[in-house]
Amino acid sequence: MNFTNPRRRFARAAVAGLALTGLLSACGGSDTDDSGSKSSGPVTLDFWGWANGQEAVVKAFNASHKDVKLKYTKVTDQLTMQKQLTNAVKAENAPCLLQNTGEYVTSWVSQGALADITEYVESSKDKFNPGSWAVGQVQGKIYGVPTASAPAFTIYRTDIFKKYGLEAPKTWDDFIAAGKVLKKHDIKLTNYAGEDPSTLEVLSMQAGANWYSVEGDSWVVNFQDEGTLKAAKVIQEIIDNDLNAKLSFADYAAVQRSFDTGATATRQISTWQMSGMVQNFTKSFGKWALAPWPAFKGEAAQTPAGTNQSGNLTLVSEQCKYKEQAAEAALWMSTDSGAVKTMASPETGSGVMPALADSESYVSEAISEKLLGKNYEPAKTIVTDSLGTIRTGWTFGPNWTAMFTEMQDEWAKVVSKEQKVTDLLAHMQTWTVNDLKQRGINVKG
Repeated sequence: MNFTNPRRRFARAAVAGLALTGLLSACGGSDTDDSGSKSSGPVTLDFWGWANGQEAVVKAFNASHKDVKLKYTKVTDQLTMQKQLTNAVKAENAPCLLQNTGEYVTSWVSQGALADITEYVESSKDKFNPGSWAVGQVQGKIYGVPTASAPAFTIYRTDIFKKYGLEAPKTWDDFIAAGKVLKKHDIKLTNYAGEDPSTLEVLSMQAGANWYSVEGDSWVVNFQDEGTLKAAKVIQEIIDNDLNAKLSFADYAAVQRSFDTGATATRQISTWQMSGMVQNFTKSFGKWALAPWPAFKGEAAQTPAGTNQSGNLTLVSEQCKYKEQAAEAALWMSTDSGAVKTMASPETGSGVMPALADSESYVSEAISEKLLGKNYEPAKTIVTDSLGTIRTGWTFGPNWTAMFTEMQDEWAKVVSKEQKVTDLLAHMQTWTVNDLKQRGINVKG
């Protein structure tokens, strides 16, 4: 993929633009006569999301629109959204609008849960960076309006690193070596939540893995390629050496307290995760700095393609009766300057980098001077540079939601040392191929 600006190379689903028989199961969902028509009077659209700042954006939308109103429901988190949406689709009461991330789009399209909004939003594509715009596409049709892109980097405690003579890790080998030093002082290097296998996902992305790819009219599944095994080695060494905390995000306060008190010293994050730090810390403001995402030894810098760290979208459900109004509301939330600034700020929103074509201009708003202190100005360069190293070409498969749920169970066993990462990968290879076959989707692997 060639973009005019090399800093705007964001992840896209490889299925975008494809029209291959057997790649997706048949899409269901009704297509009633009034589903895309204008209403004769004011309409209220349900909107589900989990991001900080959305309530303020909805309030601003409602204050500036007479004929369309949004009714906001806050969902606990990204994974809870998948469960609640599944139940809502089955009960035929899905919301008109919902927040989600790029990895789930293909899955929901294959289930007939999302509306094709191409005719309503295609004319606005030049307002967005090309990679972010592509995240909402499947087989050339548009199902969502992008709300965020995401650089990725390491954030670390400068006071702790300085105290023990450590420098910001440039490679994963450096990262592990630092963790072994910190362990001697009862400090954890990082945190692996047992319910969240995205660590394996993003390191595999960075290492060049492709769990899903397309060959002819079939999906190809490979959880044991060279890149994935390289990522697995790093993760296994961190787990085997007890360098990771095992705090569940179910106790979000405990996770944040661990970082704030210095019990855990680093995170690989994006801008949006800074907001939780800013909103929950009390002790460590000004003691954090950014460094590039660690590289594999001997390789150029490369940050992961999009998972929950990027590719955020506002999607329109197939069950929505007012698809045009919903699509227009989604566009407004992603392009209105006030709404974008609200969401970009880690204080008022989620610290997300906008998906707009000029997203780099929001870097200063998306990171926190309060959190970084004297390291704030250097951090701007780290964030901007990371936009130019985001890996492209990662594909989200048609059963991603089910696959990720299965991986959660296996990942919990890895974190608790009941099995190795390679055991998880072998299981996921067999499970994913069988699941796709059971869905009637062409698959190799």
